[in-house]
Amino acid sequence: MKRSNLYSSLLLALLVISACNTTEQGKGAEKQPNIVVIYLDDLGYGDVGAYGATVLKTPNMDKLAAAGLRFTNGYATSSTCTPSRFALLTGVYPWRNKDAKILPGTAPLLIDTQQQTLPKMLKQAGYRTGVVGKWHLGLGTGHVNWNQHIAPGPNEVGFDYAYIMAATQDRVPTVFIENGSVVDAEAGDPIEVDYSKNFEGEPTGLDHPELLRMRWHHGHNNSIVNGIPRIGFMKGGEKAKWVDENMADTFLTKAQTFVREHTDKPFFLYYALHQPHVPRTPNPRFVGASGLGPRGDVIVEADWCIGEFMKTLEDEGLLENTLVIFSSDNGPVVNDGYYDDAVEKLGDHKPWGPLRGGKYSLYEAGTRVPFIVQWKGRINPGVSDAVVCQMDLLASLAGLTGQHSESSDSQNLLDALLGDTDQGRTELIVEASSRTALRKGDWVMIPPYNGPARNKQVNIELGNSTAYQLYNVKNDMGQQNNLAEAEPEKLKEMIDRYEAIRGQSGDVEQLKLQ
Repeated sequence: MKRSNLYSSLLLALLVISACNTTEQGKGAEKQPNIVVIYLDDLGYGDVGAYGATVLKTPNMDKLAAAGLRFTNGYATSSTCTPSRFALLTGVYPWRNKDAKILPGTAPLLIDTQQQTLPKMLKQAGYRTGVVGKWHLGLGTGHVNWNQHIAPGPNEVGFDYAYIMAATQDRVPTVFIENGSVVDAEAGDPIEVDYSKNFEGEPTGLDHPELLRMRWHHGHNNSIVNGIPRIGFMKGGEKAKWVDENMADTFLTKAQTFVREHTDKPFFLYYALHQPHVPRTPNPRFVGASGLGPRGDVIVEADWCIGEFMKTLEDEGLLENTLVIFSSDNGPVVNDGYYDDAVEKLGDHKPWGPLRGGKYSLYEAGTRVPFIVQWKGRINPGVSDAVVCQMDLLASLAGLTGQHSESSDSQNLLDALLGDTDQGRTELIVEASSRTALRKGDWVMIPPYNGPARNKQVNIELGNSTAYQLYNVKNDMGQQNNLAEAEPEKLKEMIDRYEAIRGQSGDVEQLKLQ
């Protein structure tokens, strides 16, 4: 009987230990979900049905919002692409890096390879990391030889896998790059790229308009690829050049493949779609789908891509263990360099929604963007008014995975992102082409800046004024009522805090000249 009791005790102990291990593994699994960032390019606050769009239909984006948490105060750091992407991946304000501006396709890598990044941090937590889509953060250390291995790049800042375009769809080189090598490059047809002068004998959009199938409006009249004039000059690499209409399908397939190949351990995927940035070249399947011209059509195309990608997560049984974060790098622009009927067919659609401004602007529509977080079974669907920023993903996901964030700019807002609290950031510096402003609480303060009030080429208010601007964006979302004179104490409080964050020496006047 004693021996039987001993065996029973040992068996009970083993069962308890096993149960504890299973519980701990369960806790670990909860802390290590797959993480996907779906990042669009120039998608506005008002371009999504869940944010009020009625003319433009976005059922898959709306489905994300319906099943997740939709933030009404979600921000990119900047109203242009490169600085926003820098902040997302590094957790650092882009105005701290003087080179964090819209980059040419030949720019060196903007991120220091010794710097902590989101993919590096997640790799330390055991994640496989991948980036698919638009990069636009520079490559190499100077003049890139596109016919050899290109480094440093995404792989050197933490991504195990990278399938990217170097800059933007409207900039050369118009080739895909996979893990540092140009896809389909041929030794007998070397690629040459230059942003200052053309190559002898190569036609440009300026000199040969008869070769174009898409006319340029401003700034896009250099090398012609696939009948579209681009920014910058390129020669060679004919087999390697992408087909613009197939770009969405190409990136979607690569993103789906990455997911399917990494179902056995946690993964982080930065899926950076190119839509609705110019040139807007929807696949023929989507031409005319929106009734709003190519800009609307490529948003419909992007929405379909998101739906197909989410189906892949579902088919692989990953939805309940995948945190999906959806946002945009900056606000909208309608005419951004090509004649594509975007203005003529806009109709009643307002890409900026109830906000003022757009891409390039210090007003809210420049940086307040769609921001949705979904995690099936963990995040309760709903709407949050908490102020959150893409820059905070570094610290927040470090908190989720038990890692350490080295950035003092990035804040751990995990509880807000998961819907456990409605308290987000108390203050945030937003940026537009090196000009900055402060959001603090419900207030936004824009210092005086020289320069035009409106960019006439793109028809967007920039936020420049000779006087201070102060808005209560809770009561005045469209920033129509400047309260700088009516609220002098609040204005002083905002200026003082702005200077403290920016490191100014009590003299905002110097900012006028930037």
